[in-house]
Amino acid sequence: MLNQISVTEFLLLELTDIQELKAFLFVVFLTIYLVNVAGNGAILMIVLSDPRLHSPMYFFLGNLSCLDICYSTVTLPKMLENFLSTTKAISFLGCISQLHFFHFLGSTESLLLAVMAFDRFVAICRPLHYTVIMNPQLCIQMAITIWVIGFLHALLHLIMTSRLNFCGSNHIHHFFCDVKPLLELACGNTELNQRLLNTVTGTITTGPFFLTLLSYFYIITSLFLKTPSCSMLHRALSTCASHFLVVVLLSAPILFVYIRPTSGSSRDMDWLIAIMCTPVTPALNPLIYTLRNKEVKSALNRAIRRKYT
Repeated sequence: MLNQISVTEFLLLELTDIQELKAFLFVVFLTIYLVNVAGNGAILMIVLSDPRLHSPMYFFLGNLSCLDICYSTVTLPKMLENFLSTTKAISFLGCISQLHFFHFLGSTESLLLAVMAFDRFVAICRPLHYTVIMNPQLCIQMAITIWVIGFLHALLHLIMTSRLNFCGSNHIHHFFCDVKPLLELACGNTELNQRLLNTVTGTITTGPFFLTLLSYFYIITSLFLKTPSCSMLHRALSTCASHFLVVVLLSAPILFVYIRPTSGSSRDMDWLIAIMCTPVTPALNPLIYTLRNKEVKSALNRAIRRKYT
């Protein structure tokens, strides 16, 4: 049973009060969202349709593209609506749902990036055993596992946050519903919620991040010890560079927001980091992978030629 609440809706804050800037920001974020959906949608379509990309690496890349589309869709449409609307209200149920899916998709993506690092580790350090280790059954099991863990992690925050009593102000100091801004509005003791945010979310974020770093440490060590050719070394490292850049773009801001003490938080900094995580990074991912990945570019060119010939 959820506690009785007196707040039935919340009011989200605007990114700016300047009317002329609202129109400009609406166009900017709409463009970013369309680039995200089009770019990640194209990668997902190519991975599904091109038999040459039916390998573990591109199976996980397809998962990443799907996550990026959904991740931005959780927050961006409501943000775009608020640029045009005079009321910035979101219902209690809508707010809690947004919180749930934001953490569900974000934590799943963090875990997925660690799995992708493991895939690169096996491909580079255990090439003769790659097809045996990264068999289709294991890939599907790992994908299902990380999606389930992400869902359960978000469900924990949903339950714990929805049980809080909101009896005061309903103005959320953020442009979407997240745990930290809601804890600031809750009446009563929120220490348990704060501990869960720091420990559980911290573990979900830092664990995969350090596993990714460990994977790349072994990859680089193995390459320098076993690869005599500079060209082979460069080619192998370039296949990992795209993935590692995505890891840094996603993990560094999340670590900064959720691991640091609440007392030292800056709302302006939190907003900037949230914008980097939700609209910007998912839109950059397809550009990063297509610009640095010859196989994806070749598959995209083949798909375009088939469509127009």
